[in-house]
Amino acid sequence: MRLARLALPLAAVLSMTACASAVPPAAGSGPTGVVQVYAAASLQRAFDEIAAAFEAAHPGVDVVSVYDGSSTLATQIDQGAPADVFASADEDTMHRIGDLAVDARIFAANTLVIAVPAGNPGGVTGLTDLARVTTVLCAAAVPCGSASATLLAQADVSVTPVSEEQNVTAVLAKVEAGDAQAGLVYATDAAGRGDVEVIVPEGAEGVVNRYPISALRDAANPGGAEAFTAFVLSPQGQGILADAGFRAP
Repeated sequence: MRLARLALPLAAVLSMTACASAVPPAAGSGPTGVVQVYAAASLQRAFDEIAAAFEAAHPGVDVVSVYDGSSTLATQIDQGAPADVFASADEDTMHRIGDLAVDARIFAANTLVIAVPAGNPGGVTGLTDLARVTTVLCAAAVPCGSASATLLAQADVSVTPVSEEQNVTAVLAKVEAGDAQAGLVYATDAAGRGDVEVIVPEGAEGVVNRYPISALRDAANPGGAEAFTAFVLSPQGQGILADAGFRAP
């Protein structure tokens, strides 16, 4: 049974390995065992579906997914977290783990939108309004925060956020709850939701996050890692990502 987790502490992840160690596939056979996938929080909806499809195609595999801000995951991987695959929300964060990434490849792209609570109580129409309403942003150290800073700088807008979150899921949650009148999130996170409204800001098309994925050098299940990465890059995986609103790489 697949397990999806958000922001799981590193110690808990390490202890789990003893209970669910991966079994690399035998030569000439398909992948088996546990494949631990560390993925950016913005990928959760699409990757849950991809993991289910991958497990259906390979009955001997269990995908264990850990979702959080890419920077947090990169730190955990660098400290020895038992990840087999890493999918980051930007290239810079993938570079942070250096040669732990075997062969990083771009598999999707995303842009930012302004999310506001249903009814748009702050009357937000564009980026300049974020300076006057209560706004929540991703922290600068994570990909969505870096992209937000670039977008705001290009628009010459200065924003003092009420909070800076470690992943885009937390930003959206603050907007949904009414704790903020606006937040910058990825287009895929806000798509199709009835509890928030979306405004596409001017300049968004010029700030594109490109998502890389890589099997990891120290993967406990290298065969499973390679197979999962290939599945994400396959027409089926790309179709799932497109349905979730991601752009082609």
